[in-house]
Amino acid sequence: MVHVRSLLFAAYWTAWTALFLAPLVIFALAGAPERPIRGATRLWARGILAGLRGIVGLRYVEEGREHIPAEPCLIVANHQSAWETLAFLVLVPDVAIVAKRELLAIPVVGWFLRRSPMIVIDRGNGTQALRTMIDGSREAVAAGRSVLIFPEGTRGEIGDPLRFKRGVELLYGRLGLPVVPVALNSGLFWPGGAATRAGTVVVSYLAALAPGLPAAEFLRGTEGAIDRELDRWRGTGTASA
Repeated sequence: MVHVRSLLFAAYWTAWTALFLAPLVIFALAGAPERPIRGATRLWARGILAGLRGIVGLRYVEEGREHIPAEPCLIVANHQSAWETLAFLVLVPDVAIVAKRELLAIPVVGWFLRRSPMIVIDRGNGTQALRTMIDGSREAVAAGRSVLIFPEGTRGEIGDPLRFKRGVELLYGRLGLPVVPVALNSGLFWPGGAATRAGTVVVSYLAALAPGLPAAEFLRGTEGAIDRELDRWRGTGTASA
């Protein structure tokens, strides 16, 4: 049943995404207006989450949402699945996501994501990627938007120890924002390249860290908080079928 539901969801993803071809053409002819495009991108993401819920039986719950401040902040989350990349478009409206360039290769969706806008970096070009990440994040914050980064750089397994790539501490230092660590267990249900499974993804927002901490203290605080929260799901078995 897992594979059947995954195939049905893949067909739904394709059909739902195809519906956005007409808006793409309209927006392109209208000069790519940013706010309507962001709204359409969130609508697409909501539809995908609805498909996961209705076809696969994959739901989500949020814990600790009171930790997100009213003003812009830096959100630091672990990365296990494609689920969180699209879900955060709904969970934190108008968030600016630091994303790798390959994400824009997704047909139709990539056009909307580039213009939402996200902060797109080329991880193969380290120095330029850092500059793009910092400059793009500053622009987003100036526009009143929070910034989301997955500092592991790539998707990991839930049992792996958390290791941030270089650069997130520089972003923290340059932005001067409070930091909200977020732990997710999405890898239990939608691991990379594998079938989606029924269950409940938990999105756990943890206590915010103040701006201005030394880099080492910032890294220990965020990595440690997320890692301790991931211990809730490590060794607990697999998702329901």
